[in-house]
Amino acid sequence: MTPDVVIYTDGACRGNPGPGGWGALLAKGPHQKAISGYEAHTTNNRMELQAALSALQALKQPCRIVLWTDSEYLRKGMTEWLPGWQTRGWKTAAKQPVKNADLWQSLLAAAAPHQIDWRWVKGHAGDPGNEAVDRLANEAIDNALKQQKRA
Repeated sequence: MTPDVVIYTDGACRGNPGPGGWGALLAKGPHQKAISGYEAHTTNNRMELQAALSALQALKQPCRIVLWTDSEYLRKGMTEWLPGWQTRGWKTAAKQPVKNADLWQSLLAAAAPHQIDWRWVKGHAGDPGNEAVDRLANEAIDNALKQQKRA
């Protein structure tokens, strides 16, 4: 598949739970868009999901996408686990409620119009796209913490 858009996503958390940030980089040809955000009290997994969700929501039309993440939780959730969760009414194989079901459901809806190849990249291993979104996620936390101190 030749992608229309290449996306890198990452989430970060200071403590787990704790203040968290996410970052995404969307590239279409020579054009790039960086987005990021912050939550005061969250988990790393929620930030990984939020990064992908926000990236997909930023797209204005259906696309062929290669989405890179260093989160196996995100990649496996989208490529392996979701059908079973849906069949079981958002329960795990152990009959427990799926954690972060709200974000999984939103992500599923945001992904629906697109053709997405979910790919894993080793984090903190020098991949330029992964390093960039890691910086975005951590800068979002830093900026939010600075604003909190000023308030």
